[in-house]
Amino acid sequence: MKRAVSVPNVGDPGELITLALDVERAGWDGFFVWDHVQIYAPAKFEVHDPWMVLAAAAHVTERVRLGAMVTPPSRRRPWQLAKQIVTLDHISAGRAVVGIGLGFPEEDEFGAFGEATAMRDRATRTDEAMEIIDRVMRGEPVEHSGAHFRMQAHLHPAAVQSPRPPIWAAATPPYRRPLARAARWDGVYVNVKLDDLMPLRPAELREYVGDFLTDPDLDVVTAPHPEHEPEEYEAVGVTWLVDGSWPGPDWLAQFRARIGLD
Repeated sequence: MKRAVSVPNVGDPGELITLALDVERAGWDGFFVWDHVQIYAPAKFEVHDPWMVLAAAAHVTERVRLGAMVTPPSRRRPWQLAKQIVTLDHISAGRAVVGIGLGFPEEDEFGAFGEATAMRDRATRTDEAMEIIDRVMRGEPVEHSGAHFRMQAHLHPAAVQSPRPPIWAAATPPYRRPLARAARWDGVYVNVKLDDLMPLRPAELREYVGDFLTDPDLDVVTAPHPEHEPEEYEAVGVTWLVDGSWPGPDWLAQFRARIGLD
């Protein structure tokens, strides 16, 4: 089982880049950042572009996997998002991971910018966008005319990784449809529960994702519940255990201390 951190794309971007380097030096396997534009408007968080942070992190690190956990393709032009991922894969010499999801909160992240907020609409946009992103990352020509996107181009270069960087699709308990989306790609990134915003316990995770945990071709990625040890997640088949933090006053200093960096 591999270990990673996933942190909000807020605060001093230089400190986030330093965190990536320190995480790598401490032996972690991945450094992931959120992909939000304002998160929660009344909080007035200082939000930075995740792809620029990740590109800088790629430049100062050598080993850790890098990615946005997670990106909502429904509010991006898929060919531009694919270009960002491919560029990150090249800068990092093949260390990019692609996390996708529908995004939240709907009003602050979508409605405020005139984007569709309905879950069904965002889901169909996400699935159509991923058809394009997959092919662009593979270096294939794309002729696509769908309900939401149109493209006729052959973009170069392909990603460094072959056939492309791994794709993890987010799933939020108790919803089942996102699991079907994840099964079409390379793994599932299991979010916290909506009722209490807590990660799933190992037994709950086993019940929710089922056969994902025994499929050697699929990653199961999740955050640890504070009352359970990492070994318990490894025992049920989790491949990536990801520690994170919600933004707030002094969140980064507190997070660094919690994971033993300070």
